[in-house]
Amino acid sequence: MFDYKRYFDEYCLENGLELRLSFDMPPGYETANGTFDFEAKTIYINAEYLCEAPDYEQAFYFYHELRHAVQYLSPEKFSDAIIRSLPYTIMFDGTCYKLVDGKYLECKLDGGEALFTDVYLGQPYEVDANKYSYERVKILFGDSEGLQKLYAFWMPKKHVQDAEYLAYYDQIDEKIK
Repeated sequence: MFDYKRYFDEYCLENGLELRLSFDMPPGYETANGTFDFEAKTIYINAEYLCEAPDYEQAFYFYHELRHAVQYLSPEKFSDAIIRSLPYTIMFDGTCYKLVDGKYLECKLDGGEALFTDVYLGQPYEVDANKYSYERVKILFGDSEGLQKLYAFWMPKKHVQDAEYLAYYDQIDEKIK
C-alpha cells in the first residue's frame, strides 16, 4: 500500500503547508477517491476504497488533492485562468457550485453529461492537478501503461476554451444571485 503519511509529510515540508491528512471521508464523499477541504485544511484520501488499486493509482489521487491544496492556499503561484476558476466547480451533470464567503452555493446549468464531462475535466485547476499528479507519480513509479491510461482518463477529450469557461462562470453567477 502507498505510504500516504510519509509522502504527505514530505510534501507539506517541501511546500510549506500546514495540513491535516484524514482517511475518514466527509459525508457525501464516501465513494470519492479523495478531496481537499480548504476550510479544514485537510486532505481526505479514501484509502479503504483505493486499497486494491496499484500504488501509482493511489499516489495519483493523493498528489492530485495535494495540488488542489496548494492551488487554494497559495493561488499566487498559478496562472490567472487557474485563479479565476478556483471558486467554481462544474460537475459532470451540469450541477455547479461557487464558493462565496466560505460557503458553496449551488445551481444547475442545462446541457447534460455529454456536454459537461469535458467541461468538468477541463477546468483549469483540474487539468493542472492531473498534470502535476501524473508528473509526480511518474518520478516515483515510472511511466507505466497503467499510469498513462489513468492520466488519459482524467483529461478532457475535447479542449474547452477559456472564453467558454468565462461564459459558464457568468451563467453560474447569474443563477446564484
